[in-house]
Amino acid sequence: MNRPTFIVYVDDAAHALPLLASLATTFEATSPRWLLVACAPRVTHRASKWASHRSRENWRNQWADKLFAQLAPSLQCSSAPADVTQLLARQPLPELLSELQQAYGPVQVVDARRPKREDPTPQQQQRWGPSGLIAGMGSLLAWMLEETLV
Repeated sequence: MNRPTFIVYVDDAAHALPLLASLATTFEATSPRWLLVACAPRVTHRASKWASHRSRENWRNQWADKLFAQLAPSLQCSSAPADVTQLLARQPLPELLSELQQAYGPVQVVDARRPKREDPTPQQQQRWGPSGLIAGMGSLLAWMLEETLV
């Protein structure tokens, strides 16, 4: 019997845990092979100027270890230990996917990454937040006080 192989892209444990738990219970009888691929957040250009390549790699490794420690137990089923392979994506995902398909044959890909927001939320669309409103009122009061003293 061929065991199904799942490649699961993850970047946030809190977002991925419910999906992984439901997948693990759904496919428990087939004892699938799980390939957890951690997709580390991008390092900003400013941070990359000051951090060495080695320190960035160490940070990515520590980040992935924490993520895997939170996610791997959710894939363990009660009947048999799960076959979980943990990978840190160090190349573009399409290239990594083709390499994994060559190594493991037919796979099913599950994207459990937190979705990126393209549209601003209504809260981000507000022009003035509470701090901006207070600063504006303070400027208005200072201007009014200056006008009355002159």
